[in-house]
Amino acid sequence: MNIQFEDKTAIVTGAAHGFGRAIALALAERGASVWACDLLGGELEETKELCAEAGGKCRVKVVDIRKRAEVFTFVDEILAADGGAQILVNNAGGVLGQVGRPLEAISEADWDSIFEVNARGAFYFAQAVAPSMKAQRFGRIINISSGAGLGVSLTGIQAYAAAKAAQIGLTRQLAHELGAWNITVNNIAPGFVLSNPNSIKQFESYGEEGQRALIDRFALKRLGAAEDIAHGALFFASDYANWITGQVLSIDGGRL
Repeated sequence: MNIQFEDKTAIVTGAAHGFGRAIALALAERGASVWACDLLGGELEETKELCAEAGGKCRVKVVDIRKRAEVFTFVDEILAADGGAQILVNNAGGVLGQVGRPLEAISEADWDSIFEVNARGAFYFAQAVAPSMKAQRFGRIINISSGAGLGVSLTGIQAYAAAKAAQIGLTRQLAHELGAWNITVNNIAPGFVLSNPNSIKQFESYGEEGQRALIDRFALKRLGAAEDIAHGALFFASDYANWITGQVLSIDGGRL
């Protein structure tokens, strides 16, 4: 498949590293005008430089996706500069440094903070881009959830599993709401990938025996890469996915 996005503007959240960086780079390499955001300004600049080295265009901005005003201001800036975005990849999320603890030990703040970055931010961005996508009668919204949203979380973090499941529910609901305007909304549920400091730390904590046991749970008997998730996003954003919406694509090496 020859996938190109020369006439498209794309937003990628959580693009400072990992999946977000790989997705931003993949889109930029294929001609998209990419707008990337994250809280990590220094790493965002690295993403911008990588896109430029690949011959792509990427503009970056520090945005706190938990704050609706910042999200809408960012989208308004894109609207003024490029006439709006046709592609939105809601990738920002994570466990915020939390580790698995007993249910009764979880505070209100612990629970809410995970939902803010994994569910609320995706809702805010979808809400912000919807008017311009409706006006164009075209849009591709791709939410990056997790295998934890379909099953259980390897981290044991209750809020993370619940928030990712909520994001999948939001995907299906928005697909039906926005479909009349030719806006598709799909979801990617990645498996275990060494894509950021948290996942690397988690993998290292298993030790050699635990790492082998984890890999043995994959049909392909190996870990994936951030680029594997980016390739799924490229497909959902492309014309090859014109009649696909409300779906969840597991990219997990055939997790058993």
